[in-house]
Amino acid sequence: MKKIIYLIPLLLVLILSCREDEPQVVVALDETPYILEYGNLPEPSLPEDNALTKQGVQLGRMLFYEKMLSRDNSQSCASCHNQVDGFSDTLKFSIGVEMLEGKRQAMSVFNMAWHSNEFFWDGRAQLLRDQSLKPIEDPLEMNETLENVIAKLSDTQMYRDQFMRAFGSEDITSEKMSLAMEQFMLSIVSYNSKYDQYLAGDVQLSESEERGRILFELEYNPFFPDMSGADCAHCHGGANFENDQYMNNGLDEDAQFTDIGREEVTGSMTDRAKFKTPSLRNVEVTPPYMHDGRFQTLEEVIEHYDLHIKQSSTLDPALVQVADNGGLNLSQQDKIDLVNFLKTLTDQTFLSNLEYSDPF
Repeated sequence: MKKIIYLIPLLLVLILSCREDEPQVVVALDETPYILEYGNLPEPSLPEDNALTKQGVQLGRMLFYEKMLSRDNSQSCASCHNQVDGFSDTLKFSIGVEMLEGKRQAMSVFNMAWHSNEFFWDGRAQLLRDQSLKPIEDPLEMNETLENVIAKLSDTQMYRDQFMRAFGSEDITSEKMSLAMEQFMLSIVSYNSKYDQYLAGDVQLSESEERGRILFELEYNPFFPDMSGADCAHCHGGANFENDQYMNNGLDEDAQFTDIGREEVTGSMTDRAKFKTPSLRNVEVTPPYMHDGRFQTLEEVIEHYDLHIKQSSTLDPALVQVADNGGLNLSQQDKIDLVNFLKTLTDQTFLSNLEYSDPF
């Protein structure tokens, strides 16, 4: 018994000395740059006042998937922007914490660095950092206050440490949150679809996909039907398949407008029922379509542009021409080929990239 008693202090000394020898984890500012990969896309325009860093992107990723951003800790940004769905929502309208529907279909979150005309369907957020905070306080979405979110995050050592790594201080603010989420969303890039591989000369398009590509890019010409295309690139052109504009694409007549779109932001009647032109990358996995999610399939979308464009005071002039001349005059095979081409814009690498996935 005496030997056991004598050994206890010795054991304590050994344990304490071992602990002293263990390396101490130092949490400090880490400004290691995040290297953005974007394949053959044009060089992006990144914010000069919010350089991407590994720790900043990681913090933004954590916040994007953090359910504490919502009032009842049940929803995160990823709840309505699911990676396998192209960071969009396949519901017509997303359901918030109060089980209320949103007003518009959730937009996809990728290639944000190539958007130069504000954010949301109506462009009410000038910068991506501005967009990042609005769903938190929206009563139809997360329905929380920034003050409460900051308090919840501040009670967590994991977040205090990560804010230290990203910003050099444990102090958590809404501004830092927005900058981190902006960094993460800017890091979400889609550039390796079959179409990109085709451009690089690595794969060939099928006969149907190639016919669809030609129809997609060929301008509409009602005077020479044999030389007329679907003219999709008029609105969905360039490397990101969008045009950084707000447009009325003929969904409704003036008397049918229930959502005035861009006009709500600018106050100009010339912007009535105009909405941000979305990218068509990954469009195969991001139904439903349009700002109000009225179309469930790509076939319905093409049918709209072919035969059902409605005239209104702010309808895009190119679509006025199509409507005035009875539509695009697409055959059934044309429509099949267009859908097949659109499916070549799906980027499986992006949809499964672990760098964009839930970090928890």
